[in-house]
Amino acid sequence: MKSSRQKKVLELIEQKEIGTQEELVALLNESGFDVTQATVSRDIRELGLTKVPSASGNQKYIVMNDLRNDLSDKYIRVLKDGFVSVDVAQNMLVIKTVSGMAMAVAAAIDAMDFKEIVGSIAGDDTIMAAVRTASEAKTLMEKIRSLV
Repeated sequence: MKSSRQKKVLELIEQKEIGTQEELVALLNESGFDVTQATVSRDIRELGLTKVPSASGNQKYIVMNDLRNDLSDKYIRVLKDGFVSVDVAQNMLVIKTVSGMAMAVAAAIDAMDFKEIVGSIAGDDTIMAAVRTASEAKTLMEKIRSLV
């Protein structure tokens, strides 16, 4: 029941601009699912839904992964625009950027959610990224080079 209900939630938010939990409850009830606002709230959390502005200027629910996919192109563009070079020093990546771009490039890299990165520090034109292992650092360096 839960999986079919959540599948219906995803279908509904894809088809319509749904901006409130109450709207979602009503649409699910019309579709044959007897739900409460609390159930819908849990579904929203479990499905990773978030609200974004719609074309009409209202808010609407979307799947967070969709938002991340839309934004990933922007993050890659920031990376490409600011990137100068990348090198590895054991388990550290040293990423050189255009002067003044390190913070923006670091934010883009953070948003890309590379699982290998434990944390990073950005200056004016250099980013130091701590990576779990030396082998993961080399792999990540190649990933970044392939993006730019």
